[in-house]
Amino acid sequence: MTADDIKLIGVMGSGVMGGGISQTFAQFGYKVIVRDLNDEILARSRDTIENGRFGIRTAVTRGLMTKEQADAAAACITYTSREEDLRDVDLLIEAIPERLELKQSEFGRWDKIVNPRTIFASNTSGYVIAELAQQVGEQRKPRFIGFHWFSPAPVMKVIETIYADFTAPDTTETMLELTRRIGKYAARVKDMPGTYGFVGNRVYAAMRREAQKIVDDGIATEEDIDAVMRFGRNWPVGPFNRGPGSRSGWQ
Repeated sequence: MTADDIKLIGVMGSGVMGGGISQTFAQFGYKVIVRDLNDEILARSRDTIENGRFGIRTAVTRGLMTKEQADAAAACITYTSREEDLRDVDLLIEAIPERLELKQSEFGRWDKIVNPRTIFASNTSGYVIAELAQQVGEQRKPRFIGFHWFSPAPVMKVIETIYADFTAPDTTETMLELTRRIGKYAARVKDMPGTYGFVGNRVYAAMRREAQKIVDDGIATEEDIDAVMRFGRNWPVGPFNRGPGSRSGWQ
């Protein structure tokens, strides 16, 4: 399967990440089916996608989209609680809560529901991809990959594509090209057993630990560390998000 073959995308989970991922693909004309447990959850997701801080209707009021573009994007998204509605998607993106056993069991269950040729992609922020795929069949594993977005999904400009030893090279290339087609930087990352986090979160965690050590050693305050990194290194926000003008932006 190539990026040209990805016409219909399913998203498991309609929370902050699932909704944002669905919105982003819809804005680029992809048909998306977002699935969650009930209509109440889906209604909240729809309202966020359309009217939230980064929503498509909000983008119109800010001059970032035309009304016609927003209408077209909204029309690309179908909301459902029915599992069978996702049976024929070309790509299934998992964006459910970050619990390993839950993700494993859901992938195993969906492996029996969805078309065998469908690519499975997890938006996990750090679980080993090989562990997530433990309950899917051997024929699915070449089409199993990590696909980590940063929040807010419609805004952040990079996606980590994490390939395991069993991921087919053409699956990796398909996801990298798909990422480019929706205007994001496609970062290729190798799955590494025995670790948690890929590139962004591992580097951030190391930076945060060192910043905390500077505070613990009495070298500088949180506010001064943030100021040094923001004004000296041109970071958008410091490791502690402290001080005048600081703003959140880290995943």
